[in-house]
Amino acid sequence: MNHDVKIKLLKAARKSLETYFLGEKMEMMTLGIRRGAFVTLRKNGELRGCIGFMSGIDDLYKEIISLSREAAFEDFRFPPLSEEDLPLIDIEISVLTEPEIIENPLSFNLGKDGIIFTLNGRRAVYLPQVATETGWNRIEMLQSLSLKAGLPSDSWKSNEAVFMTFQAEVFSESNM
Repeated sequence: MNHDVKIKLLKAARKSLETYFLGEKMEMMTLGIRRGAFVTLRKNGELRGCIGFMSGIDDLYKEIISLSREAAFEDFRFPPLSEEDLPLIDIEISVLTEPEIIENPLSFNLGKDGIIFTLNGRRAVYLPQVATETGWNRIEMLQSLSLKAGLPSDSWKSNEAVFMTFQAEVFSESNM
């Protein structure tokens, strides 16, 4: 994804939050790109919201606008973003590749691959940058993924567990 597209997406994400507080509508455009994506909000370097889709459900531009608002106002882990906090938020966008099944849960590339864990109707996902940010090794990441799915920490060892990996192109306001 070229630099201009990344800037357009970051500006759209920021504008979607600003227009929310102003009660205005966003001008829509299309990029002709359909990919899975996540929008992560950080306040003072700490996670403040993160919402995404593994596969593209709409044009990427429209998807980023929607995900930005969901990360700000609908991530159940955090209270809705206040207008006062908006200037303190750094927006990060992760544009994903299509997930691929892996046979061995230990065969993913730590820090390069995101991972999806599915077992007994439960599912959990970590973006590739989570390993780097937390300092986890593969086992720690798989244990945390199991817990995130609402299962015991050793559930990743189950023969019924399904794992998929993907990569992400990650860019944020603070590094553009």
